[in-house]
Amino acid sequence: MMRGLICGLRKIARILRVRQTVWGLRWKALNKIYKRHQCYICNNRFRRFYPPMPDIKQILSFIRQMNIVGSDVVNYGCPFCRSNDRERHLFLYFDRLKLWQSLRDASVLHFAPERNLSERIKACRPRSYFKADLYPANPEVQRVDIMDIPYGSASFDFVICNHVLEHVADDRRALGEIYRVMKPGGRAVIQTPFSTTLPRTFEDPGITTEQLRLKVYGQEDHVRVYGMDFFERLQAAGLRLKICRHDDVATKSEAYYYGMNPKEDLILVEKSP
Repeated sequence: MMRGLICGLRKIARILRVRQTVWGLRWKALNKIYKRHQCYICNNRFRRFYPPMPDIKQILSFIRQMNIVGSDVVNYGCPFCRSNDRERHLFLYFDRLKLWQSLRDASVLHFAPERNLSERIKACRPRSYFKADLYPANPEVQRVDIMDIPYGSASFDFVICNHVLEHVADDRRALGEIYRVMKPGGRAVIQTPFSTTLPRTFEDPGITTEQLRLKVYGQEDHVRVYGMDFFERLQAAGLRLKICRHDDVATKSEAYYYGMNPKEDLILVEKSP
C-alpha cells in the first residue's frame, strides 16, 4: 500500500513538472511578440510576466476588496529566471539603498530563501550565511522553525524574512525570536502582505481548511490577514521601524516595467544598539 502511495505521489509530481514546463514554454513564446516589461534581475525583456497560477480571479477579488498591500499577482513571475515580484522588488531596494554593501563580512540569516536573491547575497561574501526553511527542499537550506530559531542570541547582523509571517502560527513568537538572534544595531527586512482597510489583524484558529483560508485570508496557506496594526507588532517585539517608501527610490512607471507593486514599501527594522 505504501509503495502504491509513493508511486502515486511521484506520478503527480511528474505531471506537475510537465505542466509547469509547458506553461513556461507557452509564456516564453508569447513574450517574444511585444516586449513591454523587463526583469530587474536577469534583464530579459518580454511581453508579460506570468501569474502565480492560471486562474487568479478569486485572489484578485480578495486583494481588491481588502486593499491588500503586498505582491503583484498579475505581474508575478519572470518567464526566464523565474523570479517573483517580491524578489525583484528586494533587488531594487537593495540596489537603490546600497544594502548589498552591508552584507559584506556580515552574518546573515535568510528565511525561505529565494534562489536569485541567495546567489546575490553569496556574491557579497558575507562572513556567514544561513538559509532556513521549515520544509527545505534544498540540502543547502537548514530546517528551522522561525518560532524556535536554533541559534544563539545576538548572532546575526542581517535577517531577511520576505513574506513568511503570514504563514506562521504564532507570529509574535517568531518576531521575538528574530529580535533575539539579531545583534544590537543589526537590521532585518520583514515583508508581509497587509490590508490598509483593516485597522486590526484578523485571524481565527477555527479556520483550518485550505478552502476556508483561500476565502477568508486570500491564500490557502495563510493563517491571518494583517491589518494596519502589523507595524505595532513589530515595535512591540522591540524592533525600530526604518521603512523606505517605494516612491523614494523608484517611480510607478518603473514598478510597472519591472513587475513590482509600487504600494509595497520596504519594511526595514533595526535592533537598538
